[in-house]
Amino acid sequence: MEQVLTLVCKLNPTPKQVEEIELVLKAFADACNYANKQVKPQVTSKTSIQNMVYNDIRVWFGLSANLAVRACARVGANRKTAKQKGKPVKEFKPKSADYDARIFAFREKDWTASLTLINGREHVKLDVGNYQRGKLKGRKPTSAQLCKHRDGKYYLHIQLKDKPPTPIKSDKVIGVDFGRRDIAVTSNGDKWDGKQINNARDKFSRVRASLQQKASKGTRSTRRRARQILQRLSGKERRFQQWLNHTISKSIIHDALKNNASVAIEDLTGIRERTNQQLRNKTERRRSNSWSFYQLRSFLEYKGIKYGVEVIAVPPAYTSQTCHQCLHIGLRSDKRFKCGNCGWNGDADLNGAKNIATIGAAFVNQPGGANCLCCNFSIHSSGLLKAHTVPIGQFG
Repeated sequence: MEQVLTLVCKLNPTPKQVEEIELVLKAFADACNYANKQVKPQVTSKTSIQNMVYNDIRVWFGLSANLAVRACARVGANRKTAKQKGKPVKEFKPKSADYDARIFAFREKDWTASLTLINGREHVKLDVGNYQRGKLKGRKPTSAQLCKHRDGKYYLHIQLKDKPPTPIKSDKVIGVDFGRRDIAVTSNGDKWDGKQINNARDKFSRVRASLQQKASKGTRSTRRRARQILQRLSGKERRFQQWLNHTISKSIIHDALKNNASVAIEDLTGIRERTNQQLRNKTERRRSNSWSFYQLRSFLEYKGIKYGVEVIAVPPAYTSQTCHQCLHIGLRSDKRFKCGNCGWNGDADLNGAKNIATIGAAFVNQPGGANCLCCNFSIHSSGLLKAHTVPIGQFG
């Protein structure tokens, strides 16, 4: 199995090269739209699409042979993704074009990218930092994507393919509990407070609301200035959240690597849809919907593959309500957890992380978790759930 790392490299084209890039982006999008209209929607095979429209694309849109092939492949890939989501492919915009080894090459000697455009080959200067230089040094990537970002600048998304190391085989597991107040808490006791990101989100929300109001009312100069500030702030909150999730995931994976352990996380798929069914005010709904647990999970998974750390997703049911010592249901109040059976009390998220680690250890030691200790629940006279220790295979 190969792992693909995408490096975003800024381009520094000349005015003439800018014109050529704009032409190829427009031609590529037009070719994709043409293929999408001419070929029946149910056809998703890139080979079938290519057989039907390849010659027309070459004649009418001026694309090279490989760019025409890449356009057909783009349509097929987008159709497969749209089919999984139950939606049709509507329109392709002139924002990106796909490149393979025949029409793209990276030159380390002068830090340029050789790209086939409409009127021939061009060597475009790369404006990259130390991180990209370190990753590209001595490498010969074979695929990339030419993109125009929202800031109007041109970038090259270069794909580097590596064979990841063999995953660590160990019975040690670090459990990770996700949350909003504490973004992540591990069974080793490490935690990352969510107060900073929540304050940042609230601040950006207030600023956006104020600017949007001024952009729709006020004088002409005020409206123009408000739109300019909104554009400048666009993506700032997203980039801050992305940086924070990268920091958290890197720390967790490096801790697992140091302790020769695997990482177990909660499978929170569909939690946003479930929480949105609850009655909440507007502010609470916004905070919940901006919770980027999926991004944090994806960062953990790809970093785990990179460093050879196995990341396991386990069912989250009752992990925050069960005592990690005696596996009986306890009482959770805000951030505190207390078990009425064994008397253990402490941080509720730490208790949940330890439960996740226990379930994850069962998945590691016995794939499928057939004999993992879990809880079978019945109603106690107090109204709380009463737990009995049973194999997870009997848990319903």
